[in-house]
Amino acid sequence: MPVDMTDGKAIRSLIPARMDRLPWARFHWMVVVGLGISWILDGIEIQLVSASGFQKSLGMTSAEVGFAGTIYLIGQVVGALFFGRLTDRWGRKKLFIITLAIYLVGSGVAGLAWTPWFLYLWRFVAGLGIGGEYTAINSAIDELIPAKYRGRVDIAVNGTYWAGAMLGAVGSFFLLDHTLFAENVGWRIAFFIGPVLGLVIIFLRRHIPESPRWMVTHGQDKEAETIVEGIEASVRAQGVTLPPVDESKAMYIKPEESVPFAKLIDVFFREYPSRTFLGITMMVTQSFLYNAIFFTYALVLKNFYHLNESQTALYFFPFAIGNLIGPLLLGPLFDTVGRRKMIFGTYVLAGAVLLVSAYLFKQGSLTANTHTLFWCVSFFFASAGASSAYLTVSEIFPLEVRGQAISYFFAVAQIVGSMGPLIFGYLVGEGTERDPLFWGYVVGSGVMIFGGVVALLYGVDAEGKGLEDIAAPLTKVAVTVEGALGPQALR
Repeated sequence: MPVDMTDGKAIRSLIPARMDRLPWARFHWMVVVGLGISWILDGIEIQLVSASGFQKSLGMTSAEVGFAGTIYLIGQVVGALFFGRLTDRWGRKKLFIITLAIYLVGSGVAGLAWTPWFLYLWRFVAGLGIGGEYTAINSAIDELIPAKYRGRVDIAVNGTYWAGAMLGAVGSFFLLDHTLFAENVGWRIAFFIGPVLGLVIIFLRRHIPESPRWMVTHGQDKEAETIVEGIEASVRAQGVTLPPVDESKAMYIKPEESVPFAKLIDVFFREYPSRTFLGITMMVTQSFLYNAIFFTYALVLKNFYHLNESQTALYFFPFAIGNLIGPLLLGPLFDTVGRRKMIFGTYVLAGAVLLVSAYLFKQGSLTANTHTLFWCVSFFFASAGASSAYLTVSEIFPLEVRGQAISYFFAVAQIVGSMGPLIFGYLVGEGTERDPLFWGYVVGSGVMIFGGVVALLYGVDAEGKGLEDIAAPLTKVAVTVEGALGPQALR
């Protein structure tokens, strides 16, 4: 039992060790389903804007349609930065309820738009919610899932973005068919797909507890104890006998409400500079490659292989399927083979396959089918690698700054990644020259391979380890035999 000592003394807690020793149970499925929906919602949103069914109804130009996507991404960056700090200060549960509610309102009201500026406003609000979701959800999942399952769960959940994208594509296929729905009606209904799913999930999230790990660092040890006892009781009710807790894993925590910004800078650039470099590199490289290919693949199919818009839409599905099954099939290997080896392997293989396809593209040896096949194989690996980037930045920094770490790296990645579509759109041109796009692909593959090499050199072997063993909490202290506080534990 945690001991609440006052007058400058610490709270003794075994909660992290108790959470990590749990077997997989119904509770963990509830966490995965209730929190993992966020990436599905994001995939739906991106695909709906890409379909641009609202263009004629609102009298928008192509540039204005493009800005509808841009304003959503800007909202994500602002939301991640703003809600990231609140996630660390107010708690994971408050934020994953608040941010989902913001998304529900933003996406739903956008479906009522009658003019472009109204659409922009509420697309920005929807982006705010999803950006905040990234920080709160990644933090909560990593802190609630046992260490031996954390890698595969985080990677699989992040990969479900592509399930959302396919759902959005299917919805658009029917709802934007003007023989079934009026031109001014179908796209509005499409914007309600995400909110309807979200309304169902928000009720499930009410039953997901606050992270007990976060609660202990904020002095809520008795409440955290009650939550963990409830989880353990539900596991025992399934007929499982829990192993005893290793008392040597006990930690002493001196709670703090928030971490000063100066301390945050100190953590990133003095205590963990190599991890900061690792996180930024992984996030930026995957974001650049993804945005560059995803937002221009239709242009490549139309301009170089002369497919029409209807045909290019069909090619999206095998591309998305490759992105979805990669994290699902490769995810368990991040917990067994190991983080460093798997990140290196997925990044390098994704870049290598793209490089081969670039050469064949330049030689004119590919068709629309074979080029899409190469993309499927490349992004089978890239999708798992990209998901591992989110896993990495959420588990290699102390608990008290986890939400902010995710938010800052996510924001940098989105800003840099947003240049990918612009650059590759220019390289595609009218489809008259292959050399510019060939060199673009070479750079893209090189960027991804570089990310893999950095992960091999600077990666953290986090597989199977408790979060507190990977990066000790900032509030962790050493306690003498007499019970007085000693110097802060080394990290």
